[in-house]
Amino acid sequence: MLERNAEGSFGFIGHGEILGLLDADNVLHPFAAPSILDDVALVTFDGVGHFTRTDFGVIGGVPKGKQVTFNPNQIGAYTVNSDCTGTMTIVYTAGGAVPAGVETDLNIVVAADGTLVESVVYRAVTAAGQSADGKVTCPPSCEQGVQESFEGKKVRVYGFR
Repeated sequence: MLERNAEGSFGFIGHGEILGLLDADNVLHPFAAPSILDDVALVTFDGVGHFTRTDFGVIGGVPKGKQVTFNPNQIGAYTVNSDCTGTMTIVYTAGGAVPAGVETDLNIVVAADGTLVESVVYRAVTAAGQSADGKVTCPPSCEQGVQESFEGKKVRVYGFR
């Protein structure tokens, strides 16, 4: 199990859609068209509830922030409960193609003897945007409505984990 004392790197793949912005009442105001997200990432857990992350993603057919290389400017925190459920919070820091402060929160399940992490995004904070109906603009309302999932597998090197 990926416990707070676990360490190591996991390769993640993600897929989903960015649908629109949420208003103060958590009502979705769609964008003119949803944007498809595909993402690959390497997450390295430190064993004490924190991780670093580098990723490359495409949103709506365009590399995130028009950056065609991996973005290592991400940090995060994680928890794993005794029943193998938990959370991860990914935060983009300064220096990358994605603006600092963008955040993705996920609920996770650790499976397969701690070598697999399944997750679904439950909160996504962005830096800018406007719904198609013009009723929600970011800033100040910067939570996106998303339908995204990620799967991470333990990186093995020559049979070792």
